[in-house]
Amino acid sequence: MRTPISDQLGIDYPIFAFTPSEHVAAAVSRAGGLGVLGCVRFNDAEELEAVLTWMDENCEGKPYGVDIVMPAKIPDEGSAVDLGKYIPEGHRRFVDDTLRKLGVPPLPSDGDPARDGVLGWLHSVARTHVDVALKHPIKLIANALGSPPKDVIDLAHEHGVPVAALAGKAKHARSHVDNGVDIVIAQGTEAGGHTGEIATMVLVPEIVDAVGDDATVLAAGGIGSGRQIAAALALEAGGVWMGSYWLTTSEYQLGTGDAMQRALVAAGSDQTVRARVYSGKPARLLKTKWTEAWAEDGAPEPLPMPLQNLLVSEAHQRIAAADDPEVVAMPVGQIVGRMNAVRPVDELITELLTEYDETLQRLDKTR
Repeated sequence: MRTPISDQLGIDYPIFAFTPSEHVAAAVSRAGGLGVLGCVRFNDAEELEAVLTWMDENCEGKPYGVDIVMPAKIPDEGSAVDLGKYIPEGHRRFVDDTLRKLGVPPLPSDGDPARDGVLGWLHSVARTHVDVALKHPIKLIANALGSPPKDVIDLAHEHGVPVAALAGKAKHARSHVDNGVDIVIAQGTEAGGHTGEIATMVLVPEIVDAVGDDATVLAAGGIGSGRQIAAALALEAGGVWMGSYWLTTSEYQLGTGDAMQRALVAAGSDQTVRARVYSGKPARLLKTKWTEAWAEDGAPEPLPMPLQNLLVSEAHQRIAAADDPEVVAMPVGQIVGRMNAVRPVDELITELLTEYDETLQRLDKTR
């Protein structure tokens, strides 16, 4: 399983693993793929610096990348206190009332204080992420919300680092490439997190045709088996971008208990919903009592990014601390129906490669 991007980035397999967990990212890189660390959870440069230093020491010299978030201005600058004035009081009451109805307790008084939102959603903080990351031997910068600003793309290229951007439409992919993006991640609606409305099987060839030889295309959304990787490469993708599939790995430990993994292992592929309640932009999430509350009559409309994230940030922390799988607030794709056990990264990678080879052998027999 080698494609041109394997040689370009120095990886054994064109399997890109997006994850907020440095332990998962490092394990994927050690196994021959490219672990891509999601940086949005880091509120300050020192925090990210420490984690990337850990990555440098634990990837065994294998390549890794980072994923940043650079949203449009909504507004997107200032402190959480500054932005808090834009959040209507009615929205705050709804969140408080919903948590009370769902039996989610306050954060422990003797624990860590609630964080003032994930400031990594802010444009200014994302820029510090770029500055910190480029001090390390990263092999890729991806932007979860489209093309980064041109000066960021130019800065990455000055450091010899290619830039990737997610796209849910062919016209967006072409625009990314015209802006200087090197790798387009064709993310179908099946994917977890921020998604468009076009399915992966339709989207990938459309984007491949739109960008031609000007960029590498990675397929994303609904990929969790060797058969699906083979299908993606047959559609002329240069590799696959997988995110949800690593959420139930044994290496995924972010100090939030195991309620999230228990909920994902028990879920079927029909138990996700695409909504704006997580960040303010459409994102596919696990369907739980929390998402259902936002869909009830009388619930307020979610706020735009980054205000929605600031609104629900403490709620997400309380939900995580409550350790209740019925009230999980978690982005995940429809591939969740295949995530039926907590397993180590090495085991998943081996299974993907084995099934990929078996698929090619089976196809060869039909010719």
